[in-house]
Amino acid sequence: MKIITTIPEMKAVIRGHRSQGRTIGLVPTMGFLHEGHMSLVRAARKKTDVTVVSIFVNPTQFGPEEDFKAYPRDINRDSAMLEKEGVDFVFYPEAGDMYPKGYKTYVEVHDLEDKLCGRSRPGHFRGVCTVVLKLFQIVEPDFAFFGEKDAQQAIILGKMVRDLNLGVQVVALPIVREPEGLAMSSRNTYLSPEERRAALVLAKSLKEAKRLIDHGERRTDVILGKMRAMIGQEPLARIDYVEAVDTEELEPVKELGEGTLIALAVYIGKTRLIDNMIVHLER
Repeated sequence: MKIITTIPEMKAVIRGHRSQGRTIGLVPTMGFLHEGHMSLVRAARKKTDVTVVSIFVNPTQFGPEEDFKAYPRDINRDSAMLEKEGVDFVFYPEAGDMYPKGYKTYVEVHDLEDKLCGRSRPGHFRGVCTVVLKLFQIVEPDFAFFGEKDAQQAIILGKMVRDLNLGVQVVALPIVREPEGLAMSSRNTYLSPEERRAALVLAKSLKEAKRLIDHGERRTDVILGKMRAMIGQEPLARIDYVEAVDTEELEPVKELGEGTLIALAVYIGKTRLIDNMIVHLER
């Protein structure tokens, strides 16, 4: 495995593999990797000839009051994990190279980026789309792998790829959870033991939604009401949103159907966590 820190070298390496007809898989990350990231890496290795994992804590997707400086970073730990998985290249650029002095170009997916997480994190998805498009231009992947925990992100990036006719296929893979049900996230490291126990209420509320759906309930107000009530009973939890939306326009739905996205964002103490599920109806 080789760590590459400059854009010209990354481009040159990819050109070499492209000239030999090899397919490229990209796993974009912000580092401090966990088993969820590793599931993406394994999928990339299985599907493509060359696997590139980018590690870049992207400043443009953090708001002024968010945790950019505190976001966990450990390149040595991450590199050891990726080498064990057989990754070919780690792309680890400097912020000054990704956003040089005078940088002014940004990418937005209108309408989709202002809903759900976008309401409380204005500008977040503009930063995500911009950095991912830059990574696509640098690495030129055939496939890019993302986790379904960030469902809105995957939907927005898929739309960006289609609208801009990019030659990459976005692959979204299932959420990986801790044994107790908590969706894996680098931000879980912020949680105290007490907060970690409290955070289980996100997965529990989704489990309750699934129970209701399995028993025939389709009314969104009933299901979301039960979820909000359950979360509200946890003293350390503060709801940002709990919503059921379609996966095309992210518009709220009154009645659940096949493929409806139930998504939630909840503060546990000062840490904002997200989780979701896609509704699958028994036929």
